[in-house]
Amino acid sequence: MKKIYLVLSAFFLLASLDAFSQSKWPQEIILDNGVKITIYQPQPESLNGNKLLTREVLSVKKSKNEEPVFGVVWTETILVTDKDSRMATMESIKVTGIKFPDVEDQTKIDALTTILETEIPKWNLEISLDQIIATLEQEQANKGDEFNTAPPEVIYRSEPTTLILIDGDPVVKMDKQLKMERVLNTPFLIVRNPDDKKYYLYAGSYWYVSAAITSGWSISTALPSKIKSLDTEIKAQEKEDQTKETAKEITTEEETAPTAILVRTKPAELIQTKGEAIFASIDGTGLLYISNSEDDIFKNIDDQQYYILLAGRWYKASTLEGPWNFVASDKLPADFAKIPEGTDKDGVLANVAGTDAAREAVIDAEIPQTAKVDRNSTSCTVSYDGEPKFESIEGTSLDVAVNTSGTVIRSNNKYYAVENGVWFISDSPTGPWAVSTERPSDVDKIPPSSSVYNIKYVYIYETTPEYVYVGYTPGYMGCYVYGPTVIYGTGFYYYPWYATYYYPRPVTWGFGMHYNPWTGWSMSFGFSVGFFSFYSYSGFVYGGWWGPPAYYPPFRPHYYPGYASHYGHHPVNYYDIDINYNHTNNIYNNRKDVQTRDINRGSYVSPENVSTRQKTSTGTRQTSTPRPASKVSNNMYSDKSGNVYRQGISGNWQQRNNGSWNSTSSGNKSSTSNMDRSSQMRNRSTMRTDQAIKSRSSSGSYSGRSGSGGNSGHARETRR
Repeated sequence: MKKIYLVLSAFFLLASLDAFSQSKWPQEIILDNGVKITIYQPQPESLNGNKLLTREVLSVKKSKNEEPVFGVVWTETILVTDKDSRMATMESIKVTGIKFPDVEDQTKIDALTTILETEIPKWNLEISLDQIIATLEQEQANKGDEFNTAPPEVIYRSEPTTLILIDGDPVVKMDKQLKMERVLNTPFLIVRNPDDKKYYLYAGSYWYVSAAITSGWSISTALPSKIKSLDTEIKAQEKEDQTKETAKEITTEEETAPTAILVRTKPAELIQTKGEAIFASIDGTGLLYISNSEDDIFKNIDDQQYYILLAGRWYKASTLEGPWNFVASDKLPADFAKIPEGTDKDGVLANVAGTDAAREAVIDAEIPQTAKVDRNSTSCTVSYDGEPKFESIEGTSLDVAVNTSGTVIRSNNKYYAVENGVWFISDSPTGPWAVSTERPSDVDKIPPSSSVYNIKYVYIYETTPEYVYVGYTPGYMGCYVYGPTVIYGTGFYYYPWYATYYYPRPVTWGFGMHYNPWTGWSMSFGFSVGFFSFYSYSGFVYGGWWGPPAYYPPFRPHYYPGYASHYGHHPVNYYDIDINYNHTNNIYNNRKDVQTRDINRGSYVSPENVSTRQKTSTGTRQTSTPRPASKVSNNMYSDKSGNVYRQGISGNWQQRNNGSWNSTSSGNKSSTSNMDRSSQMRNRSTMRTDQAIKSRSSSGSYSGRSGSGGNSGHARETRR
């Protein structure tokens, strides 16, 4: 049996569970004068960049024997996020409004208001990102950018097949490190043996041989001496990589075996089944899905059309051989939205308009990963293949450097570079570079047809004389909002740079990109490939084909029978490939010159809190951290007008007025309906948070690792 290594990080599991306990609601804080304030789970109203507007129900109890006074507080807070642990700290809390429907005495209201306005800004509240995602009330605006939805070549095979992509016509040059010729413009290792003049491909621990690059591949039964020497080196490196991590062996039911090899030099996607297609039904719908495939392939009984999901986009055809035509996510047959959560194919719900999963995926795509950058110590290095060469970006006043592996923009005789989520500025295209406090004015106009489209999702929020507060949303990693759902990649083909070096550009097609709410976007090569080995000489794993690491690393494997009874059950298959550098969702962790929520290189202090730091050697700000309140139900809600409600065990609602709870009027159906919706969203937030922890701990998440620097945001350089 094929052995598969599963990394189990006990540290992450304990850290995640501890973080989750900190985010449990309600929470309470006891002041020095004995006043106890209980804070119920925030109800997020809107999110703009890193600023979150919320309202919270809270109760204030001045002494042990007094009845609590209930009120609603509106706050504006800066989110300090960590996409690895999926936690956020609510920094720089500003009180924007207070209402006490429980009290009529204005003197008492003023006294309570003074207490809260004094204490709330000191709070150091933590909340899970999944709680924000599931409960945010803001309606997300559909993005207006036009992405390319034309299908690539879609190839169907019913036998084990591996798709080998080459970026245009093969470019074969001598590789000084390998000491033999290789195909440069592919992430796959294809070399030309100088002795027999044949080409050798390393894939899935096997070597294939062919007299031509684009066809004729078969398994190699006897390796020539030079290829055998290379194979020994590869196997030694693979073994070393495995022993660097604490691993537990598990086995699968399938042996990894050689496959047919299919080569394409243009964008293509491979869908395949294990033999002839076998159909299974989805309860409550008129949909069938192909059960002997890891791909998302459906057949709708009503129209007898096949539907497939590729990189977040839907296509339909009358046969599996095509031709395939794009279908907007809000034009799918209605039964797609009825796929039950907890079933084998619920993973597609994030790409079906109108579902809770789709709404949450869109919100998740708006939440930034944040960081604090030291203006004095942070720098970047940009190298060019010859003298810097620039081309204009359509629809903007900007020019982009084309002969570099980095991202350099020219605007008004200034030069801007983006490296690992940080903007830099210089008077010269070659530097020296300083941390920028602004972005070029036209950066938001960059169209998806530009290869640097993703940098418009890297932001600068605040600046001080010492620091710049920055962040990026998943668009920097290729996860884009398209109408009511998310997609991967722009769909456009970007021509690479060829000269002394080969610089690849971001791609959408060919690697089976698929979305999961817990692991996000990952790529797979089908069930037959096994641990497809991208030998390190290819530079593939360390970036290049995608610019920065892909949003969310895949964690392999994380599926067990009976695992995950909610949305997200669809497994990341055993053969997903981890394309993130150092296995982190937070690329700031690969920089030693920035501070993030999880990597404390100094203390992370929001710009608004700089003036309130304590006079200590650590420089930390004054905070009061509430703790989870024991034996207190998280059943308090408020409406947008500041009325306070609580939900009984049977689901009935009561409203707080003048110091007592009263049943809501039977005629007030609108208010009750809104509270029911708020309750459902809160229950879903608990489910999401719990499932995220289970998924990541079961999958061997690498969350929380500090990283060790590196250039994960750079394309590889391959000398021609």
